[in-house]
Amino acid sequence: MEKQANNKTRIETRTLVMLALLAALAYVVMFLSKQIPVNVLGFLNFDLKDVIVCITGFLFGPLAAAGVSLVVSVIEMITISSTGLWGLLMNVLSTCAFACTAAWFYQRHRTLKGAILGLVIGVLLMTVVMLLWNYLITPIYMKMPRAAVAGLLIPTFLPFNLIKGGINATLTFLLYKPVVTALRKAGLVPPSSGSGQSGRKKLGIVIVAFVLLATFILLALVLAKVI
Repeated sequence: MEKQANNKTRIETRTLVMLALLAALAYVVMFLSKQIPVNVLGFLNFDLKDVIVCITGFLFGPLAAAGVSLVVSVIEMITISSTGLWGLLMNVLSTCAFACTAAWFYQRHRTLKGAILGLVIGVLLMTVVMLLWNYLITPIYMKMPRAAVAGLLIPTFLPFNLIKGGINATLTFLLYKPVVTALRKAGLVPPSSGSGQSGRKKLGIVIVAFVLLATFILLALVLAKVI
C-alpha cells in the first residue's frame, strides 16, 4: 500500500510539473505571438498559445487545459494586457471553447480520426461562442457602439475566428506527435499503447495539414490587409 501511495504521489507531482512547464511554454508562445505585427481592427491578434493548451488537453484532459488557460490568461492580464478582466474573460472563453472541446472529444475517441474531429468541432464551437461574446463584451472593453460591433460580426469576427482556429488546429495536429514523443523520451509522460498509422498514410495527412496551414496563414494576411 505504501509503495502504491508513493507511486501515485510521484505521478501527481510529475503531472503538476508538466502542467507548470506547459503553462510557461504557453505564456512564451503567447508573448511571441503578440510581437507579430499582424492583427485585425488593431486588437484582434492571432494568438498561438491555444496550440500548447490544446496539446495539454490531449495529454491530460480538458480540465487540465482549462487550468492552464486560466493561469496563462491571468498572468497575461497582469503583465502585458491592457484589456483587464474583460480581456481575461474573452481569452479564457476562446481558448477553452477550442482546446477543452477538442480534448474532451479526443479523450473519448483516442484515434487519428478522433483527434481531427475534435479539433474541427473545437474550431466551430469556438467561432460560435466568440461571435456571441464579441457581440456582448467587445462594446464594453473596446468602447465601441454595439451596433458597430454587430456590423462586424459576419464580415470580420466570423472569418477571424475561423482562420485563427484553423491555424491553431493545424499547428496542434502537426506538433502534438513530436512534442509528445520528446516528452516520452524524457520520461515525462507514459508510453503510448496505440498502434499508429502507416508511414504513407501519415505522410499524406501531414502534407494536407501543411497545405491547410499555409492556406489559413494566407487568409489571415488577407484579412489583416497585409496582402
